Amino acid sequence: MIKIAFFGGSFDPVHNGHIQIAHAVSEQFALDQFVFIPAFHAPHKLRTKPTSAYDRYAMLCLATQDHPQLSVTKMELELPERPYSVETLSRINEQLPGDEIYFVMGADSWRDITNWREWEKVLALSNHIVVTRPGADIVLSHVTDEVRGRIADLRGHANAPETLSGERRIYITDKVNIDVAASEIRKKIRNGDRSWTTDVPVEVANYIEKYQIYN
Repeated sequence: MIKIAFFGGSFDPVHNGHIQIAHAVSEQFALDQFVFIPAFHAPHKLRTKPTSAYDRYAMLCLATQDHPQLSVTKMELELPERPYSVETLSRINEQLPGDEIYFVMGADSWRDITNWREWEKVLALSNHIVVTRPGADIVLSHVTDEVRGRIADLRGHANAPETLSGERRIYITDKVNIDVAASEIRKKIRNGDRSWTTDVPVEVANYIEKYQIYN
């Protein structure tokens, strides 16, 4: 059995905060693998048109190429008609029976979790890791009592406890303390503010500039 985490999102673009999350969570939960899942088109962002899925996938590959433990999957890019997390996690469970699966989300996603399709089923399909960020409050009142009973608050703790067999837990961690937003990076690029280049891996910055992704 291996311990593997999946982190879904638009990654438009992938930035240093995403990579720091991958490393911090991998250390805290003693993960064997950490996999990024770029969305073809995030269902909660249907009003905005994302950058080409292939450019976002390429940037993720560049950002993770020197990190053996980190990888990128095309599983949601190959099935753009089914971008919901509930289908993705069901597929992961079918493909990796017996492994210990974690699904990573940020504070904003946790805040909006009850708007996700079949959100209670989503939280029952795997362990979940909610990553805090500076200035973002983590609330628990919007979920059910049953869900609250499975929450383990690890803020201030170095390592995660062992997960009991068959138990689906929701962990809250503050191991990452970086406040970088992809929307702000895109805004900086459009405004000619070159400080954005320090917010992303150098390979990603070179790709963005070479192909003028956000100009």
